[in-house]
Order: sequence, then structure tokens, then C-alpha cells
Amino acid sequence: MIGKMTAFRKRILLMLSVWLYLCCPTVLAACGDSDGATEPGDNRKVEEIKQRGTLLVGTTGDYRPLSFCEPDGTYWGFGIEIAQEIAKSLGVETVFVKTSWPTLTNNVLAEPQTFDLAIGGITITDARRETMLMSEGYLANGKTILCRATDISRFQSLEDLDKPEVRVMVNPGGLNEKFANENLTHATIIVHQQNEEIPSLVAEGQADVMITEITEAPYYVQTDNRLAAPLLNKPFTHGEIGVLMRKGQEDLMLMVNNTIRRMKSDGSLRRLHEKYGLVYAY
Repeated sequence: MIGKMTAFRKRILLMLSVWLYLCCPTVLAACGDSDGATEPGDNRKVEEIKQRGTLLVGTTGDYRPLSFCEPDGTYWGFGIEIAQEIAKSLGVETVFVKTSWPTLTNNVLAEPQTFDLAIGGITITDARRETMLMSEGYLANGKTILCRATDISRFQSLEDLDKPEVRVMVNPGGLNEKFANENLTHATIIVHQQNEEIPSLVAEGQADVMITEITEAPYYVQTDNRLAAPLLNKPFTHGEIGVLMRKGQEDLMLMVNNTIRRMKSDGSLRRLHEKYGLVYAY
């Protein structure tokens, strides 16, 4: 009798499973994933990258010391080394793809994809997280200024910048331009296409101030004695820099976050901060 009941129950369960599959596929999918449903295509990106043998990394190459492209096409910087560590974790080579601040979001969301992920001075924001994926932070960041060394006493606050006679230069399409437009409504805003050229233009007197980050400013102060960063220890904003990619690549995001966590725990992230003269905040 027990054997007959067991066989009967098996038939009932089989029929119920077939009915769920044919009539309620969404219910079946939800039951099969205790962590919640995932987007179609999840968990395929890592395999695609491994089969290709390369990690395609979008970067602006204009943001010393995080991402810079030399005239011969060689990339170097803090973010570049993070990307190389991610590729190493995946067991593939790194290929860098040039992007720009104005086109960054469109490049990330492009179909077919322009690159697998973007790196190099990209601040983690709620706006970006609404439409894209952003990793855990690997570098503390905040808005500050570069000015001529002779103007240190002139620029000691945001109010000192927000005057019609102050020429503030920014690169287009990024958060520097957004910050200037929102907070310096009385200053004269000058948009210059090449971010890496702005420090020299300030030093030469073609602008008074550059809106930049606490990660970028020290490099230019150290390499050009005409420049100063008087508000370096009092940034206007506080945030973190992370890796940016499109949604639907949660498996790649997991790999990226695991790499960042490993670098924090084994001391390699701290050593990278020290190499580039950046403040370690983890």
C-alpha cells in the first residue's frame, strides 16, 4: 500500500511540474532562484569574456594619475592597474578602448557593446546606478580646485570662486561641469574639450581655476610648481570612484567586486594608493 501511494504521489508531482512549466513559467522561475529573479542574459558575460580572451575596458585616458593615454597609445594609471587586476582574475588580457566624458554613458549602453566595463575616475552616483551597474568603491574622491600658486590666498572657499571675474575651466560632459553649473552661477564658466590640457591653461593664465578631484589635483601640484590646490583637505563633495558597466552583467559585477575586496584584504590596494600618492580610506 505504501509503495502504491509513493508511486501515486510521484505521478501527481510530475503532473504538477508539467502544469507549472506550461502554464506558470514565471512562478517556476521565481521558485528556482532563492536570491530573486535575474535578467535574461545574466551569468553569461564572464563566459563571453573568457571565450574571447580579452577584457574590453573603456577609459578616457585624460585623467592623470587614474587613466592616461600616452601619444604612442600606452595607457597607465591607478584605474588602469585596477582594470588589469580584474582581467587577471578572469584569466584574460586587457584591451583599452578610448571613450570620453560626454559619450561615456552612451558607450556603456551601446548595442552592440563598445566595451565590457568602464574605469578611471568615474564617481559612483545614484543617477548612474539608476540606469547602469556600479561596483563597490576603490578610491575616495571629492571636488576641489587647482589654481595658480600665486592665487592661494584668493581662493579659500566656494564663495571666493563664485564671482563674475573668476574664470572657471572644466571639461565637458562629466561631473566637473555639472558641479560648476550648479554651484558657480555667478562665475564665468569656460568649457575646454581636453581635460589634460586644463592645468597648464590655468598655470598660463587662460583661466583662474580648474574644477577637479582630490585624486587628480595632487599630481599636477607635484609636477608643475606654478599650480596649487588650496582646498585639497576641504573638498566640496565626498564620494567614491568605481567601475561602471551596463545592467544584465551581474556575473561580471560580482567578479569586479570580488577583485576589489581581495585587493583591500591583501594590501595591494593600499600599495597602489601609495604608488600614486593617493589617500587610502579603506
